[in-house]
Amino acid sequence: MAAVASVATAAPSPVAKIQAMLAKPKLMCGRFDQSKQLAGMKKPLAANGRFCVVNGKGVLWRTLQPFPSTLRLTRDEIVNYQGDRVAMRLDAKTEPTVRMINSVLFSLLAGDLGQLETLFEVDGTAEASSWSVALKAREPALAKAIGSIKLEGGAFVKSIVMSEASGDRTTIVFSAIQSGEGAMTAEEAALF
Repeated sequence: MAAVASVATAAPSPVAKIQAMLAKPKLMCGRFDQSKQLAGMKKPLAANGRFCVVNGKGVLWRTLQPFPSTLRLTRDEIVNYQGDRVAMRLDAKTEPTVRMINSVLFSLLAGDLGQLETLFEVDGTAEASSWSVALKAREPALAKAIGSIKLEGGAFVKSIVMSEASGDRTTIVFSAIQSGEGAMTAEEAALF
């Protein structure tokens, strides 16, 4: 019995190790390249743009190609802008799933595995300067909607791969990540 106890406490969990590796800036912006492979289609759909994560405020997701659009996610709402016009607004008070969706997205982009563990089974490995994590939804409804998610990174999340039950797969690769005051443009700051 004593041997089992010493083995269990010998090493910190991969989640704790990964959390320690992640930089946790108050503000982080960068480029994203997204590819969505739809089941039954030969060519994937591609998009790219900029993203900003502002701790305590939300996420700004600005698609530049193929069509410009901006998505702002805060704790209480999701707003989609087409140019300067609000094309869609979902409020957490009337759409309770908004809060859960936003919570998952904030946690994914910030690499907040502690928060993700409440909704997903987390299986991860950590090397000296890189890590990878597989997430499997705990709730059947969430599993049906999201399927499985794989994250890879180092000080920041470098890629997210979401495999849906339908066979569709979305891959998002993050690059040119900056943190601190100069990371966000004036135009992006104005949307918060």
